[in-house]
Amino acid sequence: MYKSSSNRSPWRDLFLHWQQMDWLLLFTVIGLTFLGGLMIHSTELNQPVIHWLQHWMVGGIGVAIALGIARISFNYLLRWHWVTYGVTSGLLVAVDFLGNSAKGAQRWLNLGGLTVQPSEFAKVGLIITLAAILHRRPANTLPTFLRALAITVPPWLLVFIQPDLGTSLVFGAIALGMLYWANANPGWLVLLVSPLAAAILYSLSIPLWIVWAVLMGVIGWLTLPWRWVTSLVAIGVNIGFGLLGQVFWHVLKDYQKDRLIVFLNPDKYPLGAGYHLIQSRIAIGAGELWGQGLNQGTQTQLNFIPEQHTDFIFSSIGEELGFVGSLCLLATFFFLCWRVLRVACQAPNNFGSLLAIGVLAMIGFQVIVNISMTIGIAPVTGIPLPWISYGGSALISNFVAIGLVESVANYRRKFNL
Repeated sequence: MYKSSSNRSPWRDLFLHWQQMDWLLLFTVIGLTFLGGLMIHSTELNQPVIHWLQHWMVGGIGVAIALGIARISFNYLLRWHWVTYGVTSGLLVAVDFLGNSAKGAQRWLNLGGLTVQPSEFAKVGLIITLAAILHRRPANTLPTFLRALAITVPPWLLVFIQPDLGTSLVFGAIALGMLYWANANPGWLVLLVSPLAAAILYSLSIPLWIVWAVLMGVIGWLTLPWRWVTSLVAIGVNIGFGLLGQVFWHVLKDYQKDRLIVFLNPDKYPLGAGYHLIQSRIAIGAGELWGQGLNQGTQTQLNFIPEQHTDFIFSSIGEELGFVGSLCLLATFFFLCWRVLRVACQAPNNFGSLLAIGVLAMIGFQVIVNISMTIGIAPVTGIPLPWISYGGSALISNFVAIGLVESVANYRRKFNL
């Protein structure tokens, strides 16, 4: 005799709404948020601030948001992707007129007494819109490829002129990752980033710059229609961007120039622009193998690194948890990215798969750049370490992104692995 459905436990019914969620993924980001609070507390141990508690409180709200999003089918976003794109882009426009400025940049809005950074949410808006566009048509044709670029440019430009070079690079990484997953020709992706490489090579070596421009012409010949025209255009664009590199240099703000200069030679300004990087490397090196212990880091506790609770939080991890702790953190991020990739491969349709890949590109790029800049192998760009660095907007947007991935996981077909 079958039991009546009315006798089922309400807790069991509640769980059924999240039956296929990737719980390991969710617990991983919760663990990272908990670690972030511990490290933020350590950086402010001798200061009358409670950023660590705020980090955990916002993280708790983020978990609730992620669970709420996971319960709703991601396919509903196909109807609303232009709305999310319009709202997030509109907030970026509002920053230019109503935003608050700090440290030479205008990035924040006051909404109902809360300070919000719209560029963080615009990243998720771009992921949703690109996934919807590329879901209908793959990027293996030039019209679709160019349409995806046309969608990416407005929010990217609005963020770049704030100015926020770091976040604008994240937009580029999202677009490149999603276009690659949508079967875009790899040669087109190389041509897309080639002007930036040409501007850098012109400053380093004129012969390399010339060779690069010729190589881009060859790629244009092999991958684009109207071979003679497009190959000559590819060569001309790379030569032009190399020559215009100095012009673009003057467009950058002074603090952005300093960040690029000290990346190449931090000892040139040991008490100025290079101070952050020098002290960060000292702190990470002082951690040695096992670290000096939580709340015991010399550089951390004496506040040698300003704003260590935000972009340079990894230097505190390196000093207090050592090489082993840093390696465990990297392994955790690698595990997180693998789980997101796994969801992308198991998604029931292209839209869900592209959503997950967009989130993967966003998280992976931020982790690589943030850690690279704290150890001196990448310029300082102001990109936070996901779920670890203090910042309410970034933390909430990351949980929203994970909620989208969990929705894809929750509404996937059952797979036997």
